[in-house]
Amino acid sequence: MSFRLLGGSARAFPPRTFTLTLAATALILASTASAQDQAGADIQSTVTYPAEFFAQYEPYSVNDMLNRIPGISLAMGGGNNGGPGSSGGANRRGLGAGGDQILINGRRIAGKENEGNGQLSRIPANQVQYIEIIRGTSGGLDVRGGGQVINIVLLEAESRSSLAVELNTDRYHDGTLDPGGSVSLTGQRGAFNYLISVQSEPRYEFRDGFETSILADGSPNDTVVRLEYRDQTTNTLSTNFGYDIGQADRVNFNFQIANADPPSKADRVITDLRSPTKAQTIEHDNIPGGNDSWEVGGDYEHTFANGSRFKTLFIVNEQDQDSTRDAYRQNTAGGWDKFLYLANQSVNKERIVRSSYSFSLSDTQDLEMGVERAQTILDAQLQLGLPSSTKPTAAKFGGLAKSSDTDALVEEIRYENFIVHNWQINDRMSLESTLLYETSTIEQTGDVRNKRDFDFVRPKVDYRFDITPSLQFRASIEKDVAQLSFADFTASVAGGDDDQNALAGNPQLAQEQSVRYEGNLEYRLPNDGGVLSTKVFYHDLTDVIDKIDVSTATTIQSANGNIGDGWRSGINLDASLRLGFINMPEILVTSGLQVEDSEVTDPFLGVKRRLRQAGRGSFRFGYRHDITAHSLNYGFNYNHGFYGNRKAYDIDKIEDYNSGDFMTAFVEKVGYMGLTYRFEAMNMLEGERCRDRYRYLGGTIATGYLNEIEDSCSNTGIKYAIKIRGTF
Repeated sequence: MSFRLLGGSARAFPPRTFTLTLAATALILASTASAQDQAGADIQSTVTYPAEFFAQYEPYSVNDMLNRIPGISLAMGGGNNGGPGSSGGANRRGLGAGGDQILINGRRIAGKENEGNGQLSRIPANQVQYIEIIRGTSGGLDVRGGGQVINIVLLEAESRSSLAVELNTDRYHDGTLDPGGSVSLTGQRGAFNYLISVQSEPRYEFRDGFETSILADGSPNDTVVRLEYRDQTTNTLSTNFGYDIGQADRVNFNFQIANADPPSKADRVITDLRSPTKAQTIEHDNIPGGNDSWEVGGDYEHTFANGSRFKTLFIVNEQDQDSTRDAYRQNTAGGWDKFLYLANQSVNKERIVRSSYSFSLSDTQDLEMGVERAQTILDAQLQLGLPSSTKPTAAKFGGLAKSSDTDALVEEIRYENFIVHNWQINDRMSLESTLLYETSTIEQTGDVRNKRDFDFVRPKVDYRFDITPSLQFRASIEKDVAQLSFADFTASVAGGDDDQNALAGNPQLAQEQSVRYEGNLEYRLPNDGGVLSTKVFYHDLTDVIDKIDVSTATTIQSANGNIGDGWRSGINLDASLRLGFINMPEILVTSGLQVEDSEVTDPFLGVKRRLRQAGRGSFRFGYRHDITAHSLNYGFNYNHGFYGNRKAYDIDKIEDYNSGDFMTAFVEKVGYMGLTYRFEAMNMLEGERCRDRYRYLGGTIATGYLNEIEDSCSNTGIKYAIKIRGTF
């Protein structure tokens, strides 16, 4: 079913309260919506936007088209609310049935770095036939989740091609200019279709920071002025090829290679306020680094005469990362003395095969069965060198003495067996039930030898009810298991703390688990007038991961470990409206409010507190005005995070994080030679990233004493960008 648009601080609540809240809200919205729907347009479970709808906006890419659809951020957000206990996220191992909610021509891209969401800025708008927002569930979908699916359907022709070119230059607040650009070739020759893209993306960063420190009695301690530079350009080559062997068979192949060497440097001036002369210490860090990755993926699909379908896909990828920190301190003679060498190398490899068979049980019921096998490997080493008057020096440790030399090889073999039942109960209700059985073996060799087996049963129920053609209620209950981070098994680089060089590992770490209750009410206004959405969630957490005590007889230190049970809950309110009710349908405004709370028991203090760095919520507002008569559009986006109690507890310090407001603005016009000219200003409010750090000595934060309070803020400043785009 489709509707074609041709015209212009919350408290925790238990599951029962969660259900009653949803039911009451549903009744209120249903009574309101039913009255409005009598005069409004019919909106069904799938909303379709043909290419003709976007022609008035003269879009450059699929991204430009999506930005004109009310509520698109809700659809692209997917159904998983993330957070602790979640198996989703960009760093997930394996593929799973969720993840990227983007389909191209009804199929899932067999990739992770090169998946559907990454194609949206590469596909020219003139290659699109229509865009679907799929609000229901179906046995024919390649991805499944608690939210919606976006399907980009491209033109079908015997022969077509399009070349999209973008040139851009970014200007940073230290005056640096950094150019970039991209070229994408999209086309079709009979049964063969292709997308080839080359991109060079500037990601330079200059961060200006300042820190003040006072002692526990309130007396001044020192100040630190920091200047940090990262000179990075990410170069990417992506290809996607598809071939329809016949009416029943099709095959696709994807490849991506990327290079993002991020050399960095940092300068610090430390002023000792306890010294009568306010003596200064000057330090400099040189941090060369490398980051190379590649990915190959492909899939084959066969549709049988009875409509059943077999599909198999594979993904192989590898990412090589290395960084070295050489830290120097200026001596009294004006020379430089090295006081730290820290090198970290890691190779991540992944090999995935996923196969499934889906078929109809009846006119209203479908079943899918399948299995996924994923092999993931981390090979990591870390060398830490420090000055010493008693130990020998070595080139391997940057000319300093060995302090730490770790080596770890971690391998996981994971199987995911799944069965999905999809039932269209009637014209207004659907129910999707998933049963997933996961088994894995994680083996660690090197400095530590350890082998562990895991198995989990993960059921999920996803219910959808079209209360009216415009008002939809969605609810899901899911048992989820988060994946372990291999980096937590072994020593790793500590970031953000000049007084801590490396982090300890914990090979006994267990997975976070959660039972996730989520519900959503979405109302689509008549005549594409906008979308209103309310989402509530409650997550019951088990084996929460946070810092635990792994101190030795000589060293106080912590590592990530399991600290017990907890919970997380909240509500999201979103609105995306065209201002047609005041005769300005060309203006689209979006807003969102998220309020959340959480609780866990701190392992050091024994008190109830929020989850690590869990905020209280945020507010966002966006504005877009399309002046089609002049081929012009402009707008802005504003984000505000609620301040307070966003803390991280460690064995000898407590950190409290706050960040300033973030705002971007743009103006874009189609002009000379039919090219699109765009100007952007990012971080217009120069929102600072701030942190208060409370350091303890003589023990832990529970047994020691407060020694120092650091108040630091840093800012990347305003970034300006000019982009010139064209399609040929």
